[in-house]
Amino acid sequence: MASQPPATVEDKPDATATKKLRADAQRNRDRLIEVAAAAFAAHGVDASLEEIARQAGVGIGTLYRHFPTREHLVEVVYRREVEGLCQAADELSRTEAPDVALEQWMQRFVDYIATKRGLTTSLRILMSTNSTLFSDISGRVTQALRRLVEAAVAAGAIRGDVDASDVLHALGGIYSAPDTKDWRDRSRRLVKLLMDGLRFGAKAR
Repeated sequence: MASQPPATVEDKPDATATKKLRADAQRNRDRLIEVAAAAFAAHGVDASLEEIARQAGVGIGTLYRHFPTREHLVEVVYRREVEGLCQAADELSRTEAPDVALEQWMQRFVDYIATKRGLTTSLRILMSTNSTLFSDISGRVTQALRRLVEAAVAAGAIRGDVDASDVLHALGGIYSAPDTKDWRDRSRRLVKLLMDGLRFGAKAR
């Protein structure tokens, strides 16, 4: 049997091209999640998937390859929002004064609420079939907030009789506010008022 010639560079799989394809796929996925989060926040969970794909610069087939169902996309968007919220707590605690970190995180929480409001219907369905989804996510958000509140209290930057559950209940009122055109602006103003109250009577002031 005649021996086969040795493989040339051209015969071998192009590892660079493979990595590029994977990187492109990841960028497409990340872009779809980003666009979907904005669309769900603005238009609710019934936002057009075709429009989400168009704004992300991909075809609807690409969207369905990454997210076979609308519910799958909703869950991924929600988990990504929570992940971003928790990462923001860590980053702000490293770069800002404790009270500033807390205030900026609460402003970021407004964006999280906006997305969550848009996902309400689907989240109810998801949580009815995945009993750990709410408890896992709620626990992570509470822990992130607790670290910020405790750091601000320890620094004397906010009053000492406050804990994370107090702040979380106050922020919950924003979620229940009427969905008006100026909801986001009013919510950001409420965060500032809440922060003024937290700073009042602080040891460092």
